[in-house]
Amino acid sequence: MALIALRRSFPPPSSFRGSGALAAAAARNHQPANPGPAVPLDSRHLWLCSLLQPGPSRVRFHHALCKKFHSENGKDLQPAGERVLSPVRYWDALKRDLKKENEKAFCRRLNSCTSSEELLGVVNALETLPDTLAAAALQRICEVEKRPSDQRLPKEILEHSAFQALCFRFERAPSDLSNAALVTGLRALILLHVDPQSRLIINLVAECHNRLRRGGLESHNLCILGESLIRLQGAACMMLELILCQLQGEKLETFTPEDTVAIYRILQACPEKADQHQTFLNAINNFAPSIVSHLSPKSISQILTALVVLDQTQAMPLVIKLGKSVVRYIPYFTNEELRKVLEAFIYFGHYDRFFMRALEQHIASLCLTLDPAVTSTVMEYCSIKLILSKPILNAVAESFVCQSEKFSPIQIAELIEPFGKLNYLPPNATALFTKLENVLSTHFSSFPPKTLLRLLHSCSLIECHPVNFLARLFSPIFLQQLQGGQLYLDRLSLARLTQLFMTSVLECPFYKGPKLLPRYQVKSFLTPCCSLETPMDFPLYKSVMMGLIDLLGSRLYFASKVLTPYCYTIDVEIKLDEEGFALPFTADEEVHKRVALCIDGPKRFCSDSKHLLGKEAIKQRHLQLLGYQVVQIPCHDMEMLKSRLEVVEYLQRKIFAQNSAIKW
Repeated sequence: MALIALRRSFPPPSSFRGSGALAAAAARNHQPANPGPAVPLDSRHLWLCSLLQPGPSRVRFHHALCKKFHSENGKDLQPAGERVLSPVRYWDALKRDLKKENEKAFCRRLNSCTSSEELLGVVNALETLPDTLAAAALQRICEVEKRPSDQRLPKEILEHSAFQALCFRFERAPSDLSNAALVTGLRALILLHVDPQSRLIINLVAECHNRLRRGGLESHNLCILGESLIRLQGAACMMLELILCQLQGEKLETFTPEDTVAIYRILQACPEKADQHQTFLNAINNFAPSIVSHLSPKSISQILTALVVLDQTQAMPLVIKLGKSVVRYIPYFTNEELRKVLEAFIYFGHYDRFFMRALEQHIASLCLTLDPAVTSTVMEYCSIKLILSKPILNAVAESFVCQSEKFSPIQIAELIEPFGKLNYLPPNATALFTKLENVLSTHFSSFPPKTLLRLLHSCSLIECHPVNFLARLFSPIFLQQLQGGQLYLDRLSLARLTQLFMTSVLECPFYKGPKLLPRYQVKSFLTPCCSLETPMDFPLYKSVMMGLIDLLGSRLYFASKVLTPYCYTIDVEIKLDEEGFALPFTADEEVHKRVALCIDGPKRFCSDSKHLLGKEAIKQRHLQLLGYQVVQIPCHDMEMLKSRLEVVEYLQRKIFAQNSAIKW
């Protein structure tokens, strides 16, 4: 391993140019693996210099950790006239004067530095420095110089003699560097936005390419190099394919957890190559569960994000294992990391009750300080998975009332829609919808038309009717905006408009504003693709049908899937005369009462709950207002019935509750 000379009189390299500020990315410090006894840092200058011979000759030595000295052309890199110690004397001198513990102490001192000036001052106090520590110094500069990407490094850092000496050494003789120092130094300089066309970067990349072609890089260094090249040249980098091929030749057991995460990040950067390397991906997906317990919260979030980008839906065992690990890390995720985790769970459809319990505690304790993007993603997760989490919904409602100004129009819709979908009113519902009305009144035009329609429709599901905005919704101008550049409005938007119009007629008779034009009204809310009703659960319907036949005596006395003139589809309709007798379903005269049986399967309820969804609640509410006797037959009731006789008795109680005898 080569040593780097660091003299205050070192001339600045002419080819070095800094092109930007530090990219905000933290990288691991590369510390020596086997340290020895510590030596005070102030004395390091003396014992490093003691190895130098007087006069023009200088003893060249390298670090004890280095097993090989790289000489690319097979020639000795020693300057002419320099005296070389014998291997025995060299080893003895190294063991005596350059202890591994000293390098560890130096790295600790680097890590304790809080500014580049302090760090470079530490480096500048040395005459010579092993290349791995020089690379570590550059890496530490990256970590302390966290600046926006459009800002250059400060002039005093660029012109600092120690910084210039470090860069010049990496530029002058990259072939002398160890593998670790080479790739670590390249990564640090790329993160510091050194000009990609400078001799410094070109020489380092060329040396990396030479070693890559010879197959001389270990798996860890391959991972570092792969990510560095992606930052420097993008996913189309020619060397990236060679790196991936060499990684596939490595044994999976040799990969550290950090290497495994880096491989996922590399493949994530080039998703178009996922199919080409799917066999390798499958192997990594099968290996990754074994190292989940060693992953940090950041690494877990990165793996889940990569699985989403790479569409690894077959890696559910890994997702489940990561999900279990996420539970204990929820308080330690950053806002962005937690958002990525939730997006991955949404993508893979993952749900775990222990995760929800931990998430509820986290959101309830930090709701007022959470990032708006995280809050809206949490609500999206609850909405998609139909999770009625009262602690989360209550906390979000309180957050919106207190800090509505920090949410964008899209985020406001994402916050409010789940309340309607899950059919839940929080304790502060009055304050919540008053605040929402004020926001809409002030920023109505800021909401995208379809977003606004979804938002107001969800409010109507829980009887918070947007009466003050119906006139705008039904106006030709808004309908034209809603249609956009399309020839026709999509069917789901038309269905929402129709249901809002029905709500204004049935539940808001005092509304006297414009009506929805007939050409914007649908005939049925039940459609195969986008529906405002949930289709019947067929096994449950079959059980109810057999019971009804036994109860009423014939299939003639009830009809199934009846489309009403009011757009709703009734699961089962029974017609009764004035005396309460069942009539044939074909009868149109003497019908005194219509019974609408709502056969509610599991999909009509919130997840793991007996709480009806908002779209089913408004349907039953409207059917009652239209004169139907609504009888709910929930799945959890039917599951309790063990025999056919019990089913008949149950249906009799539900349908003929006011009569003592069965009538047909």
